[in-house]
Parts: sequence; C-alpha cells; structure tokens
Amino acid sequence: MGTATAAMPPPGSKTMHPTLQVIIASTRPGRAGKPIGDWFAEQCRFDGRFDVEVTDLAELALPLMDEPHHPRAREYVHDHTRSWSRTIESSDALVFVMPEYNHGYPAALKNALDYLYEEWAYKPVGFVSYGGISAGTRAVQLLKPVLTCLRMLPLTDQVALAHFTQFLTDGVFAPDHRTAAACAVMLDELSHTTGELARLRLPSAAS
Repeated sequence: MGTATAAMPPPGSKTMHPTLQVIIASTRPGRAGKPIGDWFAEQCRFDGRFDVEVTDLAELALPLMDEPHHPRAREYVHDHTRSWSRTIESSDALVFVMPEYNHGYPAALKNALDYLYEEWAYKPVGFVSYGGISAGTRAVQLLKPVLTCLRMLPLTDQVALAHFTQFLTDGVFAPDHRTAAACAVMLDELSHTTGELARLRLPSAAS
C-alpha cells in the first residue's frame, strides 16, 4: 500500500497563523528586555506556529493614561490609544517580556494594560520573566490578577530567567539549552490555548 502524504497548499497560497504579540515591558535605557525579547521572538519565528509581532513599550511611549472615557466604551480621543487598540485587537495571543522591580512589575506595563479593556479579552498570555534568584516570578504572580480581571488567560508554563546577565554578551542574549526547552514548552501551551480561546471571541451567530 502507498504511504499517505499531507496535502500541500496551492501554489501562491499563504498559510494563516495566529498573531502573537511579544511585548517588551521594560523602558529603561540599557535594559536587558530588548535583547531577551529579540531572542524570544526569534524562537517563536523558528517554531513557526505564529505570525510574530514585537511591541517595545519604550518605543511605543504611551503617556500616563490620558483618555477621558472608560476603556470599556472604546471612545478613544487620542491617536496613540487608537493605534494601541488596533495592535492588541489584531493579536490572538501575547507574551510579556518583563523584569521584576521591587517584587513587582513595571509601571509602563500596567499603564499599557489600563488603556484598553475589550481588546484584551479571551486571549492567552505567556511570560518571559527575568531577574535575580527569583527569575522575575514574583512580578508575574502579582500581574496575574490584573490579567484575569481583563478576562485574559495567564499560562502556568513560563520562561523564567534567573541571573540572566550570565547569558548577555555585548547586547546579545544567548541562553543555554534549558531555556530554549522552557520556551518550547510554553509555546506548546500557548498554541493550544490560542486555538481554544479564539472561539470565545467569535461574534454570536444570529438567531
């Protein structure tokens, strides 16, 4: 008997993947978040299950929350908010690349979250955290209640980088194989939950 082969897409067709938004949360000059975020984005692109976009909050430069209306109304008056809304609205899953500041998460990340409401709903979120011996995990635990209030699904599997500076050389992050393995585990869970939660974001069928 012949061996079955997978059907190939027609010539010129484009495979559609869910969009993964990688958000670099630190805004400090010289921060490690940028090279760590670049490394993680490359891991995601190599994995191939997502269309990967990267948002650097330092470059986004959102001011402190300056919208007069509640985010639930989506009556935005500033272009920076409308642009941020479009970015998150078009994303299917998110990963926050985040440090730990005094056992907590960066203020810039909380500010970016508070700008929006409906755009975050029913989307899974993973974490690449970094720090000293705690690897940024305390900050992640503090952030999770905020995310569940926004109806997001925080993953349990995460990439936690303890003493991360050992893997940084001349602005390039090059971790060991254990870190890459943790990344693969988180992407497996992210891929699974992204597909499941996408159904919750579909408009209700007309009766």
